[in-house]
Amino acid sequence: MQVYHHINDFTRLENAAVTIGTFDGVHLGHQQIIKELTDCAKLIKGETVVLTFFPHPRMILNPENHALKMINTMAEKAEILDHLGVDHLIITPFTRDFSNQTPEAYIKNVLVEQIGLKTMVIGYDHRFGKDRAGGLNELKQFSATYNYTVKEIAEEDVKDAAVSSTRIRNALNVGDVGTALELMGHPFTLSGKVVRGDQIGRTLGYPTANLFIEENYKLIPADGIYAVTVELLGNRNKNQQVNDPYHPANAKKAGSHPHYQGMAYIGHRPTINGMSRNIEVNIFDFNEDIYHQNIQLNFLHFIRHDIRFDSLEQLKTQLAEDKKDTIRYFARG
Repeated sequence: MQVYHHINDFTRLENAAVTIGTFDGVHLGHQQIIKELTDCAKLIKGETVVLTFFPHPRMILNPENHALKMINTMAEKAEILDHLGVDHLIITPFTRDFSNQTPEAYIKNVLVEQIGLKTMVIGYDHRFGKDRAGGLNELKQFSATYNYTVKEIAEEDVKDAAVSSTRIRNALNVGDVGTALELMGHPFTLSGKVVRGDQIGRTLGYPTANLFIEENYKLIPADGIYAVTVELLGNRNKNQQVNDPYHPANAKKAGSHPHYQGMAYIGHRPTINGMSRNIEVNIFDFNEDIYHQNIQLNFLHFIRHDIRFDSLEQLKTQLAEDKKDTIRYFARG
């Protein structure tokens, strides 16, 4: 998959099958769109193009609202779309000027003239253009004028409720990583560098790797203990533009790194009156030095909420139970 950091970097195609959206979470509904996009591209002997945006449009249009957090970093999103077989991913900056285009100008100038649109695949609720005035009707209205076809993907349901990024965020905000997994078809992940902590876990018999998340827009699930798998990503090459959150070099390849089981902790460590919110993981059957290396946590199951204990000894006893519960979860397969 080719990744472009601005639409102006893209070379127009003759037969582009295009979809547009933020695709946060790349959930089952998004995956249905990508599958249809791939099928349409084969029919027209063309290539698939996903047009997405960074920052998220809501961050630009509602800058005073800092509550919105993203399920995926751009590197994570690029990785998933790559695995789904997308040919081209355009990540273009979202600006107020961009959002103020009329629906027809957006279709003509961006989709047709810059990308080479021949087939459009769109989700049931996608809106675009000034004041979000554009949608399926406008795409159909101008299809004959600009010589393209339109395919709409219906709402995808799981457990009799619509699959949406908002629903996934709501689940993660209460620690329900199981529902998030079900809606996305893949685990929620946190990736970052292992930094040195105060090693209290080691004194309790549960050494942890402390994770630093570079992207401040990344959603962090509710405080608590989770069953996770851990992937060791190693050290980034110094040429990988680590400050660029969506550079393709910052996305890993699935299956190319060692996997371990473990239990992750998110919280303020109330038993020791911790001040900052920590993300830590106890990796089972593991005793290597991975400071300054990058790891990924794949969240599979919620074990318990974070609570304050009266002593470190009580905390140690509870951690033993947490580990048993986590091992039981993995044993169920």
